[in-house]
Amino acid sequence: MKLIFSPASPFVRKVRVMIYECGLTQSVELVPVKTTALATDPLALNANPLGKIPALVVNESTTLFDSRVICRYLDDRANAGLYPQATLWEVLTLEALADGILEAAVAMVYEARLRPEEQQSQAWVDAQWGKITKSLDALDAQRFPMLEGAVNFAQLSIACALGYLDFRHDGRKWRDGRAWLTDWNDAMQDRPSLSTTLPSD
Repeated sequence: MKLIFSPASPFVRKVRVMIYECGLTQSVELVPVKTTALATDPLALNANPLGKIPALVVNESTTLFDSRVICRYLDDRANAGLYPQATLWEVLTLEALADGILEAAVAMVYEARLRPEEQQSQAWVDAQWGKITKSLDALDAQRFPMLEGAVNFAQLSIACALGYLDFRHDGRKWRDGRAWLTDWNDAMQDRPSLSTTLPSD
């Protein structure tokens, strides 16, 4: 298998975490690309008509894309049990929250990097950060039981989201006033699958 990836992408990190958790690091070749929303790498476009990463080339006839699809496939393939059937919908809901945080955080980066300064909207950026802060507050208030107990992929997805906030938005100090979530995240980030997949430019 081949993973079309960029080391800076938080959605790629989710997949790399799953690969590690599934014991598949020797089975998946990492194929790096440099791609943006405005300049799509031909390799990414060939793998996914949307041009988005990650994309997992399973074989000559099958390529999977969207991080949630890839992660479910790898978990099923390895029988890793990170999507426990008994709490599947709760896990998927929490994973969706993690992806929503990431989508808002990435949108903020795109606004600053890909749009001319005179076209950038502070109101747009503030709205995205507002989504993130409401989500962080809900997590810190422990509204999601799947954050605790046996490790599942929702927990790992939230850890990837918080890691991306550290990577791209550290100046916004998301930890302030969120002691429980900070402690939870610090413990999660020590997990080998997370500590070995830190994002980089």
